[in-house]
Amino acid sequence: MYELRLAADPAEYASRLLHATGTELLLVDDGFPPQGEGVEWRELGELAGCCALPVLRIESHPADDVPTARERGYVALKTIAAYRGGLDRVSEHVVAALEANEATGDPLPVQVHCGFGDWDLHLWRADPSYLKPLVERFRETPFVLLHCYPFVREAGWLAHVYGNVWFDLSLTIPHVARPAEALREALELAPVSKLLYASDAARTPELYYLAAKWWREALAEVLSEALPAGEAERDGRAILRDNALGLYRL
Repeated sequence: MYELRLAADPAEYASRLLHATGTELLLVDDGFPPQGEGVEWRELGELAGCCALPVLRIESHPADDVPTARERGYVALKTIAAYRGGLDRVSEHVVAALEANEATGDPLPVQVHCGFGDWDLHLWRADPSYLKPLVERFRETPFVLLHCYPFVREAGWLAHVYGNVWFDLSLTIPHVARPAEALREALELAPVSKLLYASDAARTPELYYLAAKWWREALAEVLSEALPAGEAERDGRAILRDNALGLYRL
């Protein structure tokens, strides 16, 4: 596989793997990689042969950009507060952005990095439970907890008790072994309607493919254990597609 990748045209190779995922729509953080590096969101959509839409990273924009984000084509906001001190000490800039977002009367969903990631965070400060005061303060804002491992149960509990909380297992799948176990933890409390498919794939096209493959396989295993075939297919489709379309109003 490595030799094949080296011998192939990079764009053609990436496009082949992206097409193989069967992706219908990509939501892409506009803050990573930095501008001028890597593939930006429009080009990524072209390579995947699907629609791509941007997510505004709060830390990369002034709070004044938030009120007009929706009309400029953004479908969500995202914060990496876990990397900027921790979820127990969210910055004034992020809070100001959340205030501006909710003040529009039609707030965009806010994605929040939770749980593991790169070396430059303190894992215990990435526990989504710390978001409880913000979730309660901004009740009209949909919050989407990203990644979550090893706090999958905590994220599931928040999605269970708060109507404005959703979560995914991106990064957890494909990086963490036993994806079916992560799904079982996610669905112990949270309703199927609150769980979203996502990959958090970046840097290498293989991650897009592996995430899509292992998510589908894990969902088939876990849902078929608990539900009749028709209901399992319905709920799998909701997690892979319909929940996100409804949440992001797509």
